[in-house]
Amino acid sequence: MNYNQNHGIHHMEQISLGYLRVLHAVPDAPNVDVYANDKLIIQNLPYGQYTKYMPLPEGTYKICLCATGTKDCSFCANMLTITNTDIFTVAAVGTLSNIGFLAIPDANVSTSPSKAMVRFNHLSPNAPAVDITLPDGTILFSNVSFKNLTPYIPVPASNYTLQVRLAGTPTVVLTVPNINLYPNQFYTVYAIGLVGQSPELEALLVLDGNVMM
Repeated sequence: MNYNQNHGIHHMEQISLGYLRVLHAVPDAPNVDVYANDKLIIQNLPYGQYTKYMPLPEGTYKICLCATGTKDCSFCANMLTITNTDIFTVAAVGTLSNIGFLAIPDANVSTSPSKAMVRFNHLSPNAPAVDITLPDGTILFSNVSFKNLTPYIPVPASNYTLQVRLAGTPTVVLTVPNINLYPNQFYTVYAIGLVGQSPELEALLVLDGNVMM
C-alpha cells in the first residue's frame, strides 16, 4: 500500500495566488509532464504519485498532460480557473485511451480541534461502485462510483482500518490498514489502480489543503 500524508499547506501568502497539485491516477500511462498554459510546471510524475501544492497566479489555465520528455500531449483541457481562495488537486484519471482530468477543490478552512475530516474519491477505472466501511461493517461512504467524490465527514482522530466493499454487499475488495487520522486535519482517501489487473487496486491517504494550526 502507498499512504502519503505529506504535502499539506500550512501557510498561504497574502497575494493573489491559488494553489494546485497534480495526482497521476492513470494506471496504464507512462510518467508524465504537466503544462499550464504551455509552461512546464511538473516533470516526470509517475503513476500513483502526486506533487506538492504549487502557487499559481489567479487566472484560467489550459492544463496539458504529456509523456515525459515529449510534447506528445495525451490530453489538454481548458478547465481550470484559479482564484486566491482556491486550493485544487487535479487528478489525471481513466485509462490511456480515455484520459480525463478531475479538478478537486481541497479544504482551506479549519476543523474543530478534536476531529479529523475525511472523504473518499473513487479513481479506479474498472472498479464498480463501492462502499467504504470499518471492519465491523459500519458504512462511512456508500455507493461511490468511478470519479465520484464524497463530502468530508468528521471522525474521531485515531488509527483506522478501512475496507472497500462492493456496494451493498459484504464482499471486501481492498483492506487498508493503519490509517492515522489526526485532529484538525483534512484527508482524502483515493482508490486507484485496477481490480484483477496490474497495477492492483490500492489506496492513497493524502493530506489536503490549508491546515490552520
